[in-house]
Amino acid sequence: MTYFSSSAADHALVERVKDFVCDKVIPYENDSRCTSHGPTEALRKELNQLAREAGLLSLHVEPEWGGMGLSQSQRALVFEAAGYSVLGPIALNCAAPDEGNMHLLSLVATPQQKTQYLQPLAAGLHRSCFAMTEPAPGAGADPGQLSTTAVWDGEAYVVSGRKRLITGALDAGFMILMSQVVQGEQTVGATMFLVPLPHPAIRITRLIDSMDASFTGGHAEIEIEDLRLQPGDVLGEVGQGFRYAQVRLAPARLTHCMRWLGAAQRAHDIAVGYANQRTAFGKTIGRHQGIGFQLADNFMDLHVARLVTRHAAAVLDQGDKGSLESSRAKVIVSEALYRVADRCVQVMGGMGLTTDTAIGQIFRELRAFRIYDGPSEVHRWSMARKILSADQGAL
Repeated sequence: MTYFSSSAADHALVERVKDFVCDKVIPYENDSRCTSHGPTEALRKELNQLAREAGLLSLHVEPEWGGMGLSQSQRALVFEAAGYSVLGPIALNCAAPDEGNMHLLSLVATPQQKTQYLQPLAAGLHRSCFAMTEPAPGAGADPGQLSTTAVWDGEAYVVSGRKRLITGALDAGFMILMSQVVQGEQTVGATMFLVPLPHPAIRITRLIDSMDASFTGGHAEIEIEDLRLQPGDVLGEVGQGFRYAQVRLAPARLTHCMRWLGAAQRAHDIAVGYANQRTAFGKTIGRHQGIGFQLADNFMDLHVARLVTRHAAAVLDQGDKGSLESSRAKVIVSEALYRVADRCVQVMGGMGLTTDTAIGQIFRELRAFRIYDGPSEVHRWSMARKILSADQGAL
């Protein structure tokens, strides 16, 4: 059994983050620079500066890169507080995909690569993107279908391919690119490369309109043609891309759970406030069972989502890979929080369909969360395979 607790210092930090998000970040939610493809770079930099002045920028990274080296359990507390506004993780520089890329670089990159890529990313000087997903028949939920190729020509890796739904690609400072490496007649395997952006061999063909709009840089479709990369551009080892993807994805999908917990709690708080004020049929609507029961169901879903997230974080902190626990958390949390947001829309009635509160955007964002970083069906399939292959009691 895994137990988890937090210290007085952790709680004090959480309160600082909560106050910062409520006082400094939430007022920006109606800023015109919040576009259908995410907050603009100008807004991101302005929010980063506010967090920098408050001593809250990139808290998760190691002290040598300017942070506090938060454990996964501490991140669960702090990231939830940051997520109370969809702009909060952007302000604190702990939003996806940058937070996951920082984690991967800290574990895999060479000292020179850390100086070139991790240091400015942690400082908020630029953003990054992670390019793995491709149009059909390439890699999507099945990364084994990766079709982008890096062919070694004796002097360089020559990369060509297409990528789709690459979050944050617009105006990113660099890309972590996943490609199959081919040497002669042999396919060596999936490999990650670090690519400075902008680059003349990489072209954004379009920004894809989508229901979620909280990620700076939007979601892009990209064409890569005759991109020449050197061995020093390889992140980690050639052929080990899928292994590194798991190093990145297990904690990254969990930190999504942490951040969206904060957003779902915000939606619930708004709905509770509305239910205590709006009247119908002689009393406030929260006093009617039809509304009160929905708030009670929210209360339970939020509690379960919080527990499963913190349990998975504790497992990672104990040195376990946590792939099963993070998959379980991703499914439980994404589906529970979507139910919370859906009920909040219902409690708010017509107001829930407007942009007068944050609930409408949170609802759309949480629907998208059930898809990215592995749809629920893939995680269920992965868990089922492990359950069936394990000895009884091994899980």
